[in-house]
Amino acid sequence: MAKHIFVTGGVVSSLGKGLTAASVALLLQRRGYSVRMQKLDPYLNVDPGTMSPYQHGEVYVTADGAETDLDLGHYERFTGIPCTRDSNYTTGSIYSAVIQRERQGGYLGKTVQVIPHVTDEIKKAIRSIAKDDVDVVITEIGGTVGDIESLPFLEAIRQFRQEIGRANGLFMHITLVPYIRAAGELKTKPSQQSVGILRTIGIIPDVLVCRCEQPLGEEHRTKLALFCNVDRELVIEERDVEHSIYEVPVDLAKQDLDVYLLERLGMHVNRQDLGAWRKMLERLITPRLGEVDIAVVGKYISLRDSYKSIYEALSHGGIAGEVRVKVRMVESEDVQKRGAEALLSGVHGVLVPGGFGDRGIEGKLAAVRYARENGIPFFGICLGMQCAVMEFARNACGLDGANSTEFNPKTPHPVVCMMEEQKSITRMGGTMRLGSYPCALAEGTLSHRAYGEKLVQERHRHRYELNNEYRARLQAKGLVLSGVSPDNELVEMIELAGHPWFVACQFHPEFQSTPLNPHPLFRDFVGAAREARDSAGR
Repeated sequence: MAKHIFVTGGVVSSLGKGLTAASVALLLQRRGYSVRMQKLDPYLNVDPGTMSPYQHGEVYVTADGAETDLDLGHYERFTGIPCTRDSNYTTGSIYSAVIQRERQGGYLGKTVQVIPHVTDEIKKAIRSIAKDDVDVVITEIGGTVGDIESLPFLEAIRQFRQEIGRANGLFMHITLVPYIRAAGELKTKPSQQSVGILRTIGIIPDVLVCRCEQPLGEEHRTKLALFCNVDRELVIEERDVEHSIYEVPVDLAKQDLDVYLLERLGMHVNRQDLGAWRKMLERLITPRLGEVDIAVVGKYISLRDSYKSIYEALSHGGIAGEVRVKVRMVESEDVQKRGAEALLSGVHGVLVPGGFGDRGIEGKLAAVRYARENGIPFFGICLGMQCAVMEFARNACGLDGANSTEFNPKTPHPVVCMMEEQKSITRMGGTMRLGSYPCALAEGTLSHRAYGEKLVQERHRHRYELNNEYRARLQAKGLVLSGVSPDNELVEMIELAGHPWFVACQFHPEFQSTPLNPHPLFRDFVGAAREARDSAGR
């Protein structure tokens, strides 16, 4: 029987519950236990796939094609264990399942209620990830305690722990201990009140993880233990880290958090092995070969979480190349207004990520052209590849007005168009080309050199592809089709002959990059940026 750890949050959102949960998973994994993770989100959307990046941040795509919360990216990056569609449930998906069962007569005429029917469905979701080969399941509850939307989930985990017994499950509460600068004091009262709300629901935390800017004093720990009914040694300090989120597991390990968790769950405390993780941190914090400046030209730059996996994958590429990646975040609309030279001058690499809609597209095209014509390493992802195709068609092939039918259905040269199987789809949610698909790589290309394989699997999230009718014209001018679907129907990767490093892909390689195993495309892109820096002497 799998053991269960339930992670809740209080006082405010954005405390880093996902990072803390992922760090705990890593620590347990490094003691020899198999761990699986999931997040239960209280919002009514069935999944975040139709939500604006400004509302939710990036949509993380699993290998089996689920559009999920970005915290699943943390889960995978820290543990290296792929998540699945069972790793993320929302209020919308839970209620949809309940209503569908009711419509099919599954409740045999009973009045359908939050308790027991909705809570039973939530418990079923929790059990879905507790397979026979799993030692510990970590379930994060989104939002904060006290939110109306969270109540069914909190009641469900209360029931679940009651059913499996205290020895098989525990509650870990992440809370804020704010520092009031005017008074020069840390305040524990918000945490006490947060735990008080949990008590009214029937949940008493076993572990209290305190997010704070300043170190907790003995008086703070004693007060929190007393008033939150938590053992003194299980009041854990989680201060802001200095360099990277990947320091969090090491900080928690210093306080023996994983030891206490295993002891509470009646599990043997095996020897811990964080050697590889610590070596990775050394390369990240003190890179041997200096710094590279890479511009990310996107549509949603104002919210950093919109490109969370992109930024992390660039960091991983820096770890592999022993350089620090300094990201220059550039809004594509600003490029459109001020010009590429003004905003991209001096960068060692340009990355154009994915997105939807025509806002800022001309700025992205200008950024692609700037990198292409100036020999700057370029990496295009999803929409970034489509922009690379459009720019090349216009300015290298003379196809005036070349565009994507997403932005101009009447373009004279639809070099990017909707996939055939997408044309009959009218429902938005979960209907794109989603999940992992194979890509065959052409030998002798930068892409093949990066992967070292002829066939790779990558995750997709899109509706539009390069129009096959324009393949020959684009290739005649030097565009290389370096990756295609095994049946040769879809162009998945392109390169540019004669350019130092110009690679674009229709898929999202950032979703498969981890600090211990950087994605080969990000590794080589950062490496090309370092070479560009060295050759320019800056």
